[in-house]
Amino acid sequence: MDSATQANSMTEPVASVAELGDEAMALIKPEMHPLDFVAKLMEKQMYTDAVRFVAHALPKREAVWWGWISARRASGENPPPKIKAALEATEKWIAQPSDENRRAAKAAAEAAKLGTAAGCAGLAAFFAGDSLAPPDCPAVPPGPYLTAKAVSGAVNFAALSGDPAQSPEKFKSFVAQGVDVTKRIKLWEGN
Repeated sequence: MDSATQANSMTEPVASVAELGDEAMALIKPEMHPLDFVAKLMEKQMYTDAVRFVAHALPKREAVWWGWISARRASGENPPPKIKAALEATEKWIAQPSDENRRAAKAAAEAAKLGTAAGCAGLAAFFAGDSLAPPDCPAVPPGPYLTAKAVSGAVNFAALSGDPAQSPEKFKSFVAQGVDVTKRIKLWEGN
């Protein structure tokens, strides 16, 4: 199977685990490349489905980066202290993905509130680890898609924050950035 065919065969499985809406799933064609699918979702203004698809396609660390950068951009130059702390803790985990930094990102995310872009980004970092249990307890692996779901929350909250009239442009910008990550890491060769 050549790389283009392999990439095309990834669209439906990623879309299925991303829990896209029926209307989004109906857009998938057998020969459709994942990037063409994202473009079609954006054209149809199915922004949250596009975010979910990209978040589920990216490797965990890259996905967390995407959620964090979206949250950081949406938070402005002077975010409230708890939001700033969550962003800083998540950034630290991205730079050094240790268990200590992962747990610090979770604590900062909870303080920032999980209904915020920064809180979701920090939670995504926590879910990217090996265990949800405290360090001195037996490991409890996170579900395979928890990181992607939290990243989706971060990007969606970031796009929907502030002036609602600006949301479509924010979605376009954030999704373009996520797509750029897929290209930089050569997620879908032949793209």
